[in-house]
Amino acid sequence: MKPYQLQTPRKIIFGRGASADASKHITAHGTQIALIHGASQKRAGWLIDALHTAGAHVHPLPCPSEPTLPMLEDALTALRPKNIDAVVGLGGGAPLDLAKALAALLPTKANPLDHLEVVGSGLPLTTNPLPFIALPTTSGTGAEATKNAVIGVPEHARKVSLRDDRMLATLALVDPALTDGCPKAITLASGLDAITQVIEPYISAKATHLTDALCKPAIPLGLDALKTLMTREDQNARDTLAHVALTSGIALANSGLGAVHGLAGVIGGLTPAPHGAVCGALLAPVLKTNAEALPDNPKIAEVQKLIATTLGDLPTFTQTHGLPTLEQMSVAPSDHAKIAQAAAASSSMKGNPTALSEAQLIACLTAA
Repeated sequence: MKPYQLQTPRKIIFGRGASADASKHITAHGTQIALIHGASQKRAGWLIDALHTAGAHVHPLPCPSEPTLPMLEDALTALRPKNIDAVVGLGGGAPLDLAKALAALLPTKANPLDHLEVVGSGLPLTTNPLPFIALPTTSGTGAEATKNAVIGVPEHARKVSLRDDRMLATLALVDPALTDGCPKAITLASGLDAITQVIEPYISAKATHLTDALCKPAIPLGLDALKTLMTREDQNARDTLAHVALTSGIALANSGLGAVHGLAGVIGGLTPAPHGAVCGALLAPVLKTNAEALPDNPKIAEVQKLIATTLGDLPTFTQTHGLPTLEQMSVAPSDHAKIAQAAAASSSMKGNPTALSEAQLIACLTAA
């Protein structure tokens, strides 16, 4: 058995209704609270009110889209004078990533580019981050349990990571009730992201016995829950998918990802395509390509069988429920070669179970 380590948030609280005590957990870290939420502050009103009642001074900040470097720089400028004690992320992966990046960078005077990978210097943090509390309201990215924040850099047309082991959440507070009633399109895209993120670490070249133990049972759970939620609202399925998303964050933080996310990261820098939808479109062709390259890999065969047994043909299932193709998400075929070339050098690609050529990656993009 090869050696392994496991990195997780300092504390995880999972359960329906757990967010009722959120203000108590947050104000344990101080009273000057930066709250990063989605486009609508109204949807964060319940937490703002609870924090005010608990004696906190709340500094709300919207994250209306996937975070970009200019958005991060503006937020740092606005919040650095406030002597923030803790940063809370409430929402999907975008607000959580922005909150995580702010928690990491608010204590420093450094330029974010000093620490961003690929387009920046990728230097480690020089100061410990502020406490970061994550409350996800979608079941997808697992950002509540990862040690990186994904930031778009429009100048370079890339999405890259700010990454440090110390960026893991102080508290991941996962209340599946916060995902109830999530629109079908968002449920599908985010759910496919979560499922991809338990599949890729499971078949990853960097998988361990411990991440296998997390991912293997999560894959069929996620497939079943997503199938249910495409036909009806169901609390048990919401709870299950929230668990799978949390598991996916832990798994990818420890065993990496693969070609799906290698390609998706590049696509996200070139187009406004939703990340989860891109992953959902790419999953089947990437699995097929990996299976052809590694015909004797039992894990890949196991995953393909689970998908076929639960959902049938994956592209048919996703398109039936409204998932667009890559071309419908503004990924032009003329850009496939450029995407494949950039993806081949991405950090996610290091976890793919086999090295894929640019021609194989282009074929995946074409099929998606």
